[in-house]
Formats: sequence, structure tokens, C-alpha cells
Amino acid sequence: MNDPFLRRYFIAIAGNIGAGKTTLAQRLAQQLGWRCELEPVINNPYLADFYADMSRWSFHLQVYFLSKRFESQLGIERHHQSCVQDRTIYEDAEIFARTLHARGFMSERDWENYRSLFDAMTDQLKRPDLIIYLKSDVPSLLRRIELRGREYERSIDPDYLAQLNDAYESWCGAPGGALNIATIDTGRGLGISQEEVMAEALHLLKTKLQIELPFKHA
Repeated sequence: MNDPFLRRYFIAIAGNIGAGKTTLAQRLAQQLGWRCELEPVINNPYLADFYADMSRWSFHLQVYFLSKRFESQLGIERHHQSCVQDRTIYEDAEIFARTLHARGFMSERDWENYRSLFDAMTDQLKRPDLIIYLKSDVPSLLRRIELRGREYERSIDPDYLAQLNDAYESWCGAPGGALNIATIDTGRGLGISQEEVMAEALHLLKTKLQIELPFKHA
């Protein structure tokens, strides 16, 4: 087993809008004494405009997220402390930008330009040691989105969430992928509690990365 205090780890939490990424990232970081790198949502100057007019603002929004995520990951790599990241740069391209392009909200020209930027950036980055994907059905996503009450998210199309889910399933299930991805199904049955999600995440760290946790967990 590896001691989490002797080696620097980089873990990322992936998932659709409203999947519970931020909650898990914060809880893991607090439990392990690691840094938590949150998604740059609050001060995003394009987000509200994007939900009002996806075709007009999709490219601007995705490039903004790409640049911020790149800066964030460079900061993670420069830092000497283990870190949990809330959403990855890989999701920006493989899930969100790809889905917007498939739905006709991003032109072929913009998509190709975006992919060139993404490829150039990710060639310089270290991949996460483990990505934990929080899988969730659309009704569960919509409930969580409603509960957190962000005004600009009220108009999210359920079909858009469903297409994002499909993209996640394709991405996570791709054979021979270069990323180490493990899935926690948060929507099975009536949904599982935050404590159960946390316990499964800690179990994944122990089994996938051979991390010797300094405490007992369920």
C-alpha cells in the first residue's frame, strides 16, 4: 500500500451537471487533508448568456472553461500537495464541446479550432492518477439542479442532460483509453446517500491506487 502523505496524488471527480462532484471533491479533500480545486463557475462571464443562447455563446464558453481548467491543472502540478479536482479538462472537450457540436450549437470550424487548442494544452499536462465518474440519471440531476437554485440553470433542457450522459457513457466505456476512470452509480435505486458515495470513493482510492488510508471507512 502507498502512504498518502509520502506521495503526491492527483484525483479528479467527473460527472454531469448536478451529479454531486463539488460535494464529493470537498469531502474527500477535507477527509484526506488534500487541496480541493473547484470548477470556475461563479465568476464565469459567459455562463448565463450561454444558457439563454447556446448557439451564440457555446464556443466562447468552452474556450473560457478550457483556459481556466488549463491554468488550474498547471497550478495543481506546480503545487506540492495532493489534490482533488472538481471536473477535468478532458470532460470539457470529450463531453461538453463534443455534445454542443453534435447538437449543432458549435460550428465545424469552431469545433476544429477548439480541438486544436485542447490537444495542444493537454499534451503539456499530467493525467490524473484516477478519475471518479459520478453516474446519475436525468431525473436525479434535475432534482439536484433545482435544489441548488442557480437561476441560469433553470432553463436547462433535460434532453441536453441526457445527451451529456450518453457522451459520458461513451467516454468512460471507450476501450484502451489513456485515462484511469472508475464509476460510482449515484442514481441506482432511489439514489445513494452522500455517505455511501464517499465510502465508495475511498474504497476506489484504496483498491485502484493502493492508497493506505490513515483512518477506517465503511
